Amino acid sequence: MRLALVLFATTLAAQTPDSQLRWLPVTAPELTVEGLPWFAQNKGELHRLPLSLEKVVRPPVWNLAKSPSGGRIHFRTDSASIAIRLEYPSAPNMANMHAFGQTGVDLYADGVYIGTAVADKDAIPGKTYEKVYFSKMPRVERDITLYLSLYKPVKVLGVGVDAEAHLSHPKPYALARPVVFYGTSITQGGCASRSGMSYQAILGRMLNIDFVNQGYSGNGMGEPEMAKAVADIDASAYVLDFAQNNRTADELAKVYAPFLETLRAKHPDTPILAITPIYSSREAAGDKELQKMRDHIRQVISKAIAAGDRHLQLVEGTDLLGPAQGDGLVDGTHPNDLGFQDMATGLAARLRKFLL
Repeated sequence: MRLALVLFATTLAAQTPDSQLRWLPVTAPELTVEGLPWFAQNKGELHRLPLSLEKVVRPPVWNLAKSPSGGRIHFRTDSASIAIRLEYPSAPNMANMHAFGQTGVDLYADGVYIGTAVADKDAIPGKTYEKVYFSKMPRVERDITLYLSLYKPVKVLGVGVDAEAHLSHPKPYALARPVVFYGTSITQGGCASRSGMSYQAILGRMLNIDFVNQGYSGNGMGEPEMAKAVADIDASAYVLDFAQNNRTADELAKVYAPFLETLRAKHPDTPILAITPIYSSREAAGDKELQKMRDHIRQVISKAIAAGDRHLQLVEGTDLLGPAQGDGLVDGTHPNDLGFQDMATGLAARLRKFLL
């Protein structure tokens, strides 16, 4: 059935004339925006932090927060056609992620990948991109998820459905609240081939769970203002994976336990999974710093568990992606789709046992 859906969409994805589509703004009540906790407060801007923190967090963090990694537009519809209109502030420009991975907006129908809208080398403010994901499909209800871009701000100017389409809210998730991830560029989605292939997106489909991505490339350092921001999100669980953006284990030691304590002060019984760094190829060349970071995280978590924290779990990053899985890395540090699939599979077993 899923293969038939993909083949049908690929065969019939002809462009549908604008006159046959009804365009909904991203703020339309028929659409559910997920993964962006402050969406309503931000007046429709697809930012990962509230506007009130623009002058509070460091400028690089705020700039990265404007890329809506983990944000999704979710709805249920019997529309025979689905399209999107987008605007990007600039062209793709990353060396280790191509345009689909950096700027792509993926559409999944009933959990099946259909297509990606993407910026090109001429992207500038005011230039509109329109993508018809499918048209002339059988009129049956489908659960539609649009995964927003991982590493580039994007404006969603409209979601197109046919004039006769019926829209409703999607089916509920297995958990009432999202799982919140805080971490580094790996958490943000580097270097997935497209937005639906970050490990959180894969995990979300595996377990039918909502999620929030608070990964900040090169800037997931565990500073106090970010600990407070993450703690402000009401979550089913928190997943912490922010070691590598600290240059040394000594720097990590200054922030790791305080970050955990900030979460616990506000959420004493919410499950927390603490991930030690995944394997990096630089370790094969003799780098010892990641091992020191792993040791420190183990010490902090062991001490908290010994003090009575029964809702805390250590996850060894090398169990998710270790030395034998080096082909799952793009540049020696960041996972590719294979690496993210391995990470999602490993975390799924732990989250399922912890939460479901």
